[in-house]
Amino acid sequence: MIQAYPAHASVLPGQRLVLHVSTDRARFRVHIFRCRAKLQPVLRSDWLRGEHAPALGPDQDWNWPAYEFDIPGDWDSAVYFACCEADGAPPPAPWMPEAAALFVVRGAARGGLLVKLPLATWHAYNHSGGGCFYDNPPRSTHPPGARVSLRRPGGGTGGAVFGAPDHYDNSSPRQSFAHWDGRFIRWLLRHGYEPEFCTDFDIHADPDLCGRYRLLLSAGHDEYWSEPARDHVEAFIANGGNAAFFGANLCWWRIHYVDDGRAMVCHQGGPQGARDQWWPRGGAGRPEDALGGASYRHGGGWWDGPRRALGYVVRAPDHWAFAGTGLRHGDVFGAHTRPPLVGYECDGVPLVDDEAGGVPPAAPPRVAPDAAALGTPGTYALLASCVLGDDWQELPARERHAARRGVHAACMGIFSRGGTVFSAGTTDWAQVLDGGGEPRVERITANVIDRLLAHGGAR
Repeated sequence: MIQAYPAHASVLPGQRLVLHVSTDRARFRVHIFRCRAKLQPVLRSDWLRGEHAPALGPDQDWNWPAYEFDIPGDWDSAVYFACCEADGAPPPAPWMPEAAALFVVRGAARGGLLVKLPLATWHAYNHSGGGCFYDNPPRSTHPPGARVSLRRPGGGTGGAVFGAPDHYDNSSPRQSFAHWDGRFIRWLLRHGYEPEFCTDFDIHADPDLCGRYRLLLSAGHDEYWSEPARDHVEAFIANGGNAAFFGANLCWWRIHYVDDGRAMVCHQGGPQGARDQWWPRGGAGRPEDALGGASYRHGGGWWDGPRRALGYVVRAPDHWAFAGTGLRHGDVFGAHTRPPLVGYECDGVPLVDDEAGGVPPAAPPRVAPDAAALGTPGTYALLASCVLGDDWQELPARERHAARRGVHAACMGIFSRGGTVFSAGTTDWAQVLDGGGEPRVERITANVIDRLLAHGGAR
């Protein structure tokens, strides 16, 4: 047995990576791989003396034996995997999640593209130690809610993950790096982009981090945000920075980092309701739509088994996001990919009730007149949409509607508020993008990234 986790999931070039390792073998060594279009070996340690330490509870700092590794000053900003080889066991394959720890080397802030990894979301579903926010959650009193530790195996790889398997791809669990983020990053690197990387905790801790770049990007499932992280991103956008969210269920829960960032707490329910849900007045009272333009409460989820194949219906074909796609008004894209483009979770905006039939009308669907009062930015432009039928497994409750009532839709859109914000409105965009089966998804992605990198605040 051998497992590991980093003391801190991001470091700067020239700093030291502290890796906590437990093994029942007398010695082990560490292989570090850089995540490029393919994983590249960049370091192999000497043999190190192994020590066994017990697993602890999901809310505790496991405090396993620590080993330090100097990060060379010339290492690229990238995602890295520290894969542990126990003496007498086969050498680790480049992708060996059961004995790996993920970390990020941050960059020199060249002013281009910054990719944010959702460390908090990974740990919300990390089941190492027998619990997470969704199963057997350890309780916290100050602040109130459930508490999980960031100092345990997991956090993108290397730990147990809670949740239903993906019917369309069981090669990696949802809520892990490989499932969405790794696919999007692989596509970026194959197509010549040179992103730098950070975790959401880096944005939480450094109010100036985003401002050193032109475009902030996240993909897949970026569900858990601290209030300072959200403040810093929204300030970046207000000051002319751009953001692209190629995912959904964005900023659904508020978290509180505690113990100097070693753990996090989220209050998701109880007699007084969910204090850390962003949109309701009984929660944070700060609708998440203001960040990304759309919200899961106007969309929905389909978690288990095959879902009805749905694609996006084009609503604004003349917008620059569709340049070169050949798409016209009412055309559908992404319905025949694997997985279908729409799902497994989707974000939407309030639409008028004449969309309830799900059949594209002759005119574009209308954003509801009260959408701005509910949190949708006033400059939001709907680019494509897909009405979710009654068969979807969750159609959430929201203002003025009980669960499963009113129109729920996946919405792809864009708005300006100082800078420009694009939202894809579906978690599985990254899988379709990397799969290569829908060139129009690739073209839209490139259009958005290229435009937002080149035009600060231009819509």
